[in-house]
Amino acid sequence: MKLFIIVVMKKLILASQSPRRRELLEKCGIPFICEPADIDETITEGNDLSDEIRRLSRRKAEAVLALHPDAVIIGSDTIVAVDGKILGKPKDRNEAREMLQMLSGNTHQVITGLCVISSSRCFQDVSVSHVTFAPLSADEIDAYVSSGECDDKAGAYAIQGGAGKFITNIDGDYYAIMGLPLNSVYEELKNISLY
Repeated sequence: MKLFIIVVMKKLILASQSPRRRELLEKCGIPFICEPADIDETITEGNDLSDEIRRLSRRKAEAVLALHPDAVIIGSDTIVAVDGKILGKPKDRNEAREMLQMLSGNTHQVITGLCVISSSRCFQDVSVSHVTFAPLSADEIDAYVSSGECDDKAGAYAIQGGAGKFITNIDGDYYAIMGLPLNSVYEELKNISLY
């Protein structure tokens, strides 16, 4: 008589529509689907930014878990802050120029929150990285903004793209700066036997 053991793996859902987060999660080699969370993503300025981003990543994960209670959900969010001011996604190219002028010659924070949640477990983490930009000329800023890479990016730049040439120092997790702290995700997925 043969004994068959069936292992039922939980479905993994990334609560994001970010192509960067999708690309990073693919590096873990586990099948997943993307389902963005429909929540208010307002950050309350004046509050501790790490607490705010932790709360926001959990709210994203919980919103998708409510729709898929049998799944494991990954929620994540990233903010860029310089001198305590949050730099979200620029509403237009002029605002992108202003943001890049603020980053020019300065060190700023990139704060990424992570929540991996299921019906029986919740793991949260926050990664704070410091990124230093070289001084940028008006022409360099204009050329970068004209490339379109600044569109729909917190802080008006993508570290993995053309803005990499402006960065003189990184103190922190490169993948968290991109939008998903990959090692934290990997270790937690191992803990819940999804890897």
